[in-house]
Amino acid sequence: MPARTRHAEPAATEVMEESRPVAGLQFNEALSWRAGKPIGIADLLRRLQALSREMREMEQEENERDSFTKVAKELASPNLLAHKDKGIRAWTACCLVDILRLCAPDAPYTGPQLRDIFTLFVTSILPALSDPSNAYNSQHMYVLQSLAQVKSIVLLTDIPSSEPLVVHLFTSFFDMLLGASRATTGEQLAKSVEFNLTAILEILVDESTSLPADVVDIIMAQFLRADPHAVSTIGRGSKKHGVSAVDEKQTTLALKELPPAYNMAKSICNSCADKMSRYVSQYFNDVIIYASSFSATDGGAKHRSHRRSSVDLDDSDDGGTSGPTEEDMEELHKAHRLLRELWRACPGVLQNVIPQLEAELSAENVQLRLLATETLGDIVSGIGAAGPPPPPPMDPAAYPPVTITAYQQSTGIQNLLTTPCSPQPFPHTHPSAYNNFLGRRQDKSGLIRAAWTTGIGRILATSAGGVGLSRHEEERLIGDLAHMLGDGDEKVRIAAVKAVAGFEYRDIIAKLGSSGGISKPGSVLATLAERVRDRKHSVRVEAMRLLGRIWGVGAGEIAADEEQAVFLIGDAPSKILDTFYTNDMEINVLLDHVLFELLLPLTYPPIKSKGTKSTASSSQKVGDSQVNGDSEAQPPDADTLRTRRILVLVKHLDEKAKRVFFALQARQVSMAKILATFLKRCEDYNGGVMDENEKDIKAHLTRLIENFARQLPDPARVTADLWKFAKMHDRRNYQLMKFCIAPESDYRTVFKAIKEFSKRIEAAPGAPAGLLETLTPLLYRSSVLIYNKSHVPAIMDFSRSEEHPLASTAHEVLKEISSKTPEVFKAHIQELCKVVQEQAPTADKPNEPGAVDTLKACAGFARKFPQDLPKDRKFLQCLTEFVLHGTPPQAAKHAVTIILAVSDRKAMHAKDLLKQTIKGFKYGSNAFLSRLAALSQLMLLAPKEVDEESDSIVDIAINQILLTVRSPSNNSEYDWEDKVDEECEAKMWALKILVNRLRSYDDPSTLKTIAEPIYRLLKLLITEDGELSKAKDTPYSHKPRLRLLAAQSYLKLCTQKVFNELLTPSDFNRLALVAQDVLYQVRFGFVSKLQKYIGQNKLPQRFYAIVFLLAFDPQDQFREDTLTWIRSRSAFLAKQKSTVMEAVFARLLSLLAHHPDYDTGVDDLLDSARYITFYLTSVAKEQNLSLIYHIAQRVKQKRDAIDPDMSDNIYHLSDLAQAIIRRYEEAHGWSLQTFPQNLRLPNELFSSIPNEELAQEIARKSYLPDGLAGSLDALVKVKAKAKAKKRKSDEHNDAPARKKSRSATTGAPSASTATSKASKSLPVRKASAKSVKTPKAKKTKEVECAPSSERRRSGRGTAAKTYAERDDEEDDEEMEMLNQEDDAEAEAEESEPEPTSPDPKVKAKVNGNDARKAKPARKPPPRNKASKPAVQDASVDSASAASDDDDDDGELSSPPDSD
Repeated sequence: MPARTRHAEPAATEVMEESRPVAGLQFNEALSWRAGKPIGIADLLRRLQALSREMREMEQEENERDSFTKVAKELASPNLLAHKDKGIRAWTACCLVDILRLCAPDAPYTGPQLRDIFTLFVTSILPALSDPSNAYNSQHMYVLQSLAQVKSIVLLTDIPSSEPLVVHLFTSFFDMLLGASRATTGEQLAKSVEFNLTAILEILVDESTSLPADVVDIIMAQFLRADPHAVSTIGRGSKKHGVSAVDEKQTTLALKELPPAYNMAKSICNSCADKMSRYVSQYFNDVIIYASSFSATDGGAKHRSHRRSSVDLDDSDDGGTSGPTEEDMEELHKAHRLLRELWRACPGVLQNVIPQLEAELSAENVQLRLLATETLGDIVSGIGAAGPPPPPPMDPAAYPPVTITAYQQSTGIQNLLTTPCSPQPFPHTHPSAYNNFLGRRQDKSGLIRAAWTTGIGRILATSAGGVGLSRHEEERLIGDLAHMLGDGDEKVRIAAVKAVAGFEYRDIIAKLGSSGGISKPGSVLATLAERVRDRKHSVRVEAMRLLGRIWGVGAGEIAADEEQAVFLIGDAPSKILDTFYTNDMEINVLLDHVLFELLLPLTYPPIKSKGTKSTASSSQKVGDSQVNGDSEAQPPDADTLRTRRILVLVKHLDEKAKRVFFALQARQVSMAKILATFLKRCEDYNGGVMDENEKDIKAHLTRLIENFARQLPDPARVTADLWKFAKMHDRRNYQLMKFCIAPESDYRTVFKAIKEFSKRIEAAPGAPAGLLETLTPLLYRSSVLIYNKSHVPAIMDFSRSEEHPLASTAHEVLKEISSKTPEVFKAHIQELCKVVQEQAPTADKPNEPGAVDTLKACAGFARKFPQDLPKDRKFLQCLTEFVLHGTPPQAAKHAVTIILAVSDRKAMHAKDLLKQTIKGFKYGSNAFLSRLAALSQLMLLAPKEVDEESDSIVDIAINQILLTVRSPSNNSEYDWEDKVDEECEAKMWALKILVNRLRSYDDPSTLKTIAEPIYRLLKLLITEDGELSKAKDTPYSHKPRLRLLAAQSYLKLCTQKVFNELLTPSDFNRLALVAQDVLYQVRFGFVSKLQKYIGQNKLPQRFYAIVFLLAFDPQDQFREDTLTWIRSRSAFLAKQKSTVMEAVFARLLSLLAHHPDYDTGVDDLLDSARYITFYLTSVAKEQNLSLIYHIAQRVKQKRDAIDPDMSDNIYHLSDLAQAIIRRYEEAHGWSLQTFPQNLRLPNELFSSIPNEELAQEIARKSYLPDGLAGSLDALVKVKAKAKAKKRKSDEHNDAPARKKSRSATTGAPSASTATSKASKSLPVRKASAKSVKTPKAKKTKEVECAPSSERRRSGRGTAAKTYAERDDEEDDEEMEMLNQEDDAEAEAEESEPEPTSPDPKVKAKVNGNDARKAKPARKPPPRNKASKPAVQDASVDSASAASDDDDDDGELSSPPDSD
């Protein structure tokens, strides 16, 4: 049948066959009545049904139209149209639509009649379709289908003033599809109803010359049904057609299909895109232009332009004197949310709106630009009104771990409304708007840049809504994201970090990883890693948590050695742990949370709550979802999985981070003891009710709480919280905390205790809001979470197989456990001893390489718990076999330690071992190195038993080993070789024998006599660069190791007061020069050992001065690390109200005065000035500058006590220091106050001036040469500028602070100065300013070797010490007072040589030749050569080469807080 359209012409009369007459309507019953005589309802229904049946069978072109005139008139009567019976109205409507169909295209009705007819349709018949259970639903459906198929609905547009009916029609249709059926049975609308409703509305939109504004509002409002938060109206203030309630189907988080009303609006817009685009454009023009217009200040309706040039990016954020009101902005937000959804549903209708949105990008008002930037970012990403998809499920505790190859999307049903979807590539469809959007990267407003950063993050994460990005465009956006991570505005950096957090793990690796990994500067991941040290705490929190989460999710792939994952994110834990060196309490607390919640989450792997029993070897079991088919397969052990993750973490840490990790575990021991004491005092405190010792208990509890408060941010709040915890007096909480810190607790016990403790604190009625936040870091730091007894079996299993990739790491961790927390071995010590017996060597069979680590673990346990080790003969015999035949020699040393610790007959076993080791000893015999190691340990642990044979032992050590040269020198230079030959190793053990004899000597009356030859030997090794032979034929590869060992032995001896007193100031100055050795390995090994002992408070304060000699060290990284260490120590001592770092300045000046390169020329004094400025940059603050200046003045009031003839040197340095300090004060804008006290200087360094006249003459005289002042001004300005630049970079965080700070040590003198100095043997300034730049590690560029003076000045770092005019005894007393932690008793230190050599990459090269081939400038040649290694970072092996006893293996200086 022909459809009715507005523009349809009357159908042409067809020529009918004469034999077939035209049929007419046969129905002839009355349908109308006179007033007062109505037709009965039943009879009327019958008539209407008969009429309807007859007309349904009739075709439009086969009927006589005049026959419908009477019926059409009666059907349009008010009696039928307004009949009270629903059935009458329903059947009347059916007949009317048939009349309209049969008479199409001309309806036999007048305008008013059509209005009444469509009023019936719109207000009664069609709305009734919402109830499918209605008795007349089939009639309603017939009317709907006829109006849609015949398009009779188009007549509605011809009715005058039909807008209310059109609006009502649209309103009722959309309301009908809201989803809530009115049927009592709950039956939903049929899909055919939805289809026909949509068709009717499409016809109306397509055929109407104009749509009422309210209709456009209604259509637009349907798209906001996709916004779960839309509860109010949108548009011009009308609530009638808005979204008054969220669609029932929107309440679920995962919609299976879009709402029907949404689909209907979408279909209308897509099928009538041309017309709707005009209406939508006008709609947004009204909303956006109205809301974004500015009101005049007088309250009038004047509007002014809100646009600005798109390239004008320098306006302020204020946006003018007036702007949109809050109500206007709310309307704008709704409109822009609608834009997002319209792009997803029907982008064709926005072709005229996008230019308006683009214009908003150039608006003066920041809020408008912000809104436009956010909207365009989401549009390009295909994000609609419902907002972005939920964050990806990146759970670091998930098991099995995520892998890229088997990566799958979340198994949950995707929410269609939040799934990004862009039907068209926006950059290609609207290139101008897209380019303008990209230009917001340079917007001056941080808010705009932050929103833009969020937008590009979403574009990358969604691949532009699923349509994809070209490689060029993707690389550009990734580069922009990396740039915004370093933006100067805190809000932008946070937005960038959160943008990265919006990526799934797969996309982080595949997309963001395309710019490089964490180790590649400038990449997204590298810049993200830099943000963990951001100046703003809010940025640090987001960055560190994200970086930890990324590594935690990828830990499975890293454990499997997936190359891509290891390369990209393997360094993440190192970057996180490196933040510990900042010594910031907020960072340290954050580090605790990241370590135990993301890197090593407490819940990894998921623990079953039932059916799991704790055993000695396994505390948890988990199911393995990767096991397929075999239900009887043994599930993996949870402890093994967790241990593997710990070892994977440790394996990929760099040396600095590894020291932090191990220091944190060492801190756990002391923290556990302090916490145990705190809990004991809380019990004694009894909630504040005490019967006795109230004052003492409160005082002790106060000290403990103050100690905890110093370790956490906001000490006042921490103090209040801890007192509140003590007053709560919850004994169950006390017991739970004891479970956490007890070494005998397995992991499951600790985990459950922490979990229950957290719940109890949160639920405690009297607990303050932040109590759990305060207690959690303390609990993490003191709980046995890493070195737990549940992990020991797995660590041992990993260590047994040398081929396992985690074997070496397992050995390393075993060493740490044995030295820090041997208690955890208690449950497994028998198994450990059994392993030792199985690995015991014989004369014909060597032991396994891993046996030495097992022995060390047993030795560490034996020193603390000797009674728990077996004492049977078989076990002791196997240990004896290790003494006689063990390899490497350290195995023999550990075996001796165990035997002497566990044996009840120590003297007998010691003599027996001594007899077997020295009997028939001959260099080169079988296992002679093991015998030397055993002798070294016997000398230390059993001095009385070996005293009878001490002469024989000394003869072996000196005559047979040290003074005998067996290997011809294969090198002509003082150089470091990676491999240690037997002769060198033997000499190292021999030297340890002599030092250990001295360490164990207990007769004070003859101690000096015994010590003198050994001290002379050590001094000779240091001053002669490791040469002992009178023939000077010691192999050059032996010399650096012997010199390093001698220096470390001095340090070890000086940890005891009596030996420190034997080290004269002159010898101390010679020892200090080891910090400027030509070889990096020697410098690093010596300074690392020095930092370790200082960190443990074992060395007197004078040793602080040595580390400041690293001011010229050519290894930038080494120098920067030392500088960080000094600042950390300085901050720590300042908290203790100690003046150690200030008082050490006097010792530094004395050390410089006796430096072999010291001279009083201008250039030489400038070198000394750089030492002083290096000290000031690391120690000086406005608060302590006056004290430092006072010390510099006091030096000029004394004479040199070491050599009075060199007193002029200290006077030069005093004047130099005062001049630099005054300039330093001016450069920083500080105020230098007079120090009120008069400090004494160290008596052994400074003595009184003999007479007053000489003192006054010295005081009046200026010792600084002419021409120095200008150079000092330049030097201090360079330092101050570099420091200010670093502070600025910290504020903006555009680059890591460590890199920026390098310029602080490169203040070089002028070119003329360098030229005049070139003829001398002091090319320090040249080397420092130009040639001594350490090449990048990648290129391993060879550098030139320089003479002694240059080496000393180009190899100096920093670390300070405190001597404020006091004797060493007074200094020692103060050092003892600095111990704030209850450390365990000092373990017996034992010595051992370390054959492991430094990283070969660190070896210096000289223009294609080895550094040893460079010609020295003066004698003695070896010591005066400068080596500038090409690799910046210290290797792990160089650290182990530096260690010399079993407590120190692989352990370097402790991080700051370990103090």
